[in-house]
Amino acid sequence: MTSVSTSNTSASGKTAAERYGVLPRPELEWNAQVERETAHLYELVKEHIPAIEWPVYAPYVHAINKLKKERNAAILAHNYQTPDIFHCVADIVGDSLQLAKEATKVDADIIVQCGVHFMAETSKLLNPDKTVLIPDMKAGCSLAESITGADVRLLRERYPGVPIVTYVNTSADVKAESDICCTSSNAVAVVESFGVDRVLCIPDEFLAQNVAAQTKVKILTWKGHCEVHERFTAEELLAYREADPEIQIIAHPECPPSVVEIADYAGSTSGMINYVRDQRPPKVLLVTECSMASNIESSAPGVQFIKPCNLCPHMKRITLPKILDSLLEMKDEIHVDPSTADRARQAVERMVNLKQ
Repeated sequence: MTSVSTSNTSASGKTAAERYGVLPRPELEWNAQVERETAHLYELVKEHIPAIEWPVYAPYVHAINKLKKERNAAILAHNYQTPDIFHCVADIVGDSLQLAKEATKVDADIIVQCGVHFMAETSKLLNPDKTVLIPDMKAGCSLAESITGADVRLLRERYPGVPIVTYVNTSADVKAESDICCTSSNAVAVVESFGVDRVLCIPDEFLAQNVAAQTKVKILTWKGHCEVHERFTAEELLAYREADPEIQIIAHPECPPSVVEIADYAGSTSGMINYVRDQRPPKVLLVTECSMASNIESSAPGVQFIKPCNLCPHMKRITLPKILDSLLEMKDEIHVDPSTADRARQAVERMVNLKQ
């Protein structure tokens, strides 16, 4: 049984809507003011949103940006969000580690997490006094749902004394049973920080296997997978390379080891972005969620992106209309039971504070 609560009611008995008030719905119309005040944002997404469609997006963008100032809210968006969210309404963008760190620095009363549920929980863990909202409570994660806190307790019984490193793509309940969290960008450093010869690295089996290839520490795994990254195959990528030897293949560590092995570079989403920006390969295939390529095209001129378009259905539950509703009605608010939150927060903070 999980001790995580995601209701709209706080410990005070009041909902977020009661604490902040539900605001009247703005007029969502395309007019000269909206066109003028969103023109600079359209320049960032014009390669992905046809001009004829912008009048549908722009009123939402305009209303959200106005409302977040009135609410003193900050919008955090993962790299897998669509370009309209990533470029037009987000205040902070990044991968799981970046968002976890930036969540501790946000100078706002309200955090709107444009990502999946575990990310919103992590923001709440690091900002217990702030209101954290997620625009769609059903934005889950196949990897996070592959393990429970009860599973971790059983692992600790089976492997007494073995440190448990838990990927941030997990629930607060799972984090609370762990020694420390990690992300794809710092997993090797976290595993080696214990100075022992054996570590549990859960729940992503492929990430753990890819970490094992980079360290002498024996890695014990759990059979959890990301439904986006597990679909990539080495055969598929070799076919791309055979068709065009000029393509550089850049893979995420949640991919199977056979995929990572043939990639020109493997790293977290932020590492992949930095690689593209620094190396500027003429053609690149990003082996990750499809929207990320669209989000970084504008900052990597001259780079041609080949897109094997695997989309995350959970990330795509977050939309501009849902973000607007979330801010207007102050829903859905994330709560984590204090007994779970204190222990989960320690695991996240140990990761954030780890010297690398």
